[in-house]
Amino acid sequence: MSDLATEEGLSGRHARFARFRPHRLGLRARILAIFTLGIALLSVLLAFVTYGLTRSTLLHQREETALRSAFNDARSVQRSLRSSPTSAQPALATLPDIGPTEALVRYRGVWANTSAQYGPDNLPAGLRDRVISDFQNGQQLYTVAGQHLLAIGIPLADVDASYFEILPLKELSGTLSSVRVSLVGAAIITTVLGVLLGAWAARRAVRPLADAAQAAQAIAGGGLATRLEPGDDPDLQVLANSFNDMASALQQRVERDARFASDVSHELRSPLTTLATTADVLHSRRDELPERAAAAVDLLVADLGRFQSLVEDLLEISRFDAGAVRLHLEELEVAEFVRQAVGVSQYDDVKVDIDPRVEHVIIEGDRRRLARVVANLLDNAHYYGAGDVTVTVEPSQPLDDPSPEVMIAVEDHGPGVPPDERALVFERFARGGAARARGSNEGAGLGLALVDEHVRLHGGRVWIEDRRDGEEGARFVIELPVAEL
Repeated sequence: MSDLATEEGLSGRHARFARFRPHRLGLRARILAIFTLGIALLSVLLAFVTYGLTRSTLLHQREETALRSAFNDARSVQRSLRSSPTSAQPALATLPDIGPTEALVRYRGVWANTSAQYGPDNLPAGLRDRVISDFQNGQQLYTVAGQHLLAIGIPLADVDASYFEILPLKELSGTLSSVRVSLVGAAIITTVLGVLLGAWAARRAVRPLADAAQAAQAIAGGGLATRLEPGDDPDLQVLANSFNDMASALQQRVERDARFASDVSHELRSPLTTLATTADVLHSRRDELPERAAAAVDLLVADLGRFQSLVEDLLEISRFDAGAVRLHLEELEVAEFVRQAVGVSQYDDVKVDIDPRVEHVIIEGDRRRLARVVANLLDNAHYYGAGDVTVTVEPSQPLDDPSPEVMIAVEDHGPGVPPDERALVFERFARGGAARARGSNEGAGLGLALVDEHVRLHGGRVWIEDRRDGEEGARFVIELPVAEL
């Protein structure tokens, strides 16, 4: 029991983790991110390298200048101390103006300096020991109270003295600070330019895929003649040629199937007409036939009627495939048109509900084809529904909208259409699960496919939804653009 609870807890955590997992970036976003990251890292690296080289060069130049000046000053002090004065202070007084540099002299164990700002305690201990005890020249960079300093020490052994200079590097720090600001600004500008370059490169890199996607979408919409331009890129030529070969094979297959359906329908039409005429003659004399023969004639007439309807549907579908469908558009008052289309149908139990707002709304349409749409939806509702069919006409949005549309809905009280089958039922030769469950042989699955084709030709769309009153059944909705209010 505990193991089961543990597994349920883990699965719950996995589900929460999957729910909050970030979506994967698209190809264009990934290319842009890679460009941006690469340019940013390169800019930062170049900034660090440039700053390091600049700092090293400036320090080296400053140290060389300070060393030359310190040796010159040390020789001047050494000459003054050879007269064995009692103090080194007069020797420091002989030094020329050395600017911000502070000079210190240890003479016979006594310290003297040019000012009280820097004393012996401000010198690095290691440098003092090296110069005073080891009699070696030395220099050292160090920091005191946040200020960068350069100390230089020179032993004056023949006069028992040591000479030191302390040079504040405030001016050099200011220069380096300006360099840092400039490099940061350059890195930001370079990164922004990298983003723009990445966006341009991503757009160019993804453009062939976008063209392929548009071509695939065009083919899916019926434009089987759509092809990709091979271009000059050898890598993209492989993609374009493969895509074009696939499109050509698909076009040939579709055209071959369409020709087959058209040829079969045409070939069946003549003998079917002869059979229908013969059946009509037999049906007109059914009262003279025995009861079993009369029943057989009734079945023959009914099946021939369905066969004729199937052949006509196949011919209509083949016209769509061949692009030979032409609409004969005229202005139709949608409310009156629906009343007439329902009135000429074979069903007397259809209720028509017209919204007063669309009573005089006009649409542009082919009367015969739109009447076929309404008839096919009524046939579907009676085949798979349970009677009590209602046709509703209403606006799909306020009629003062810039592009108003009107909805024609057919509702039934059948078992409904599951959500996963609502797109499938508009495909050719497809029948819903309710029809399969009943074992009904009514229809061949072309009625709703023709509805979809006719509505799309009129610039509209058709879909299935649940009944609005919450009762069991299906609601088939047609949406058409309004031509005039």
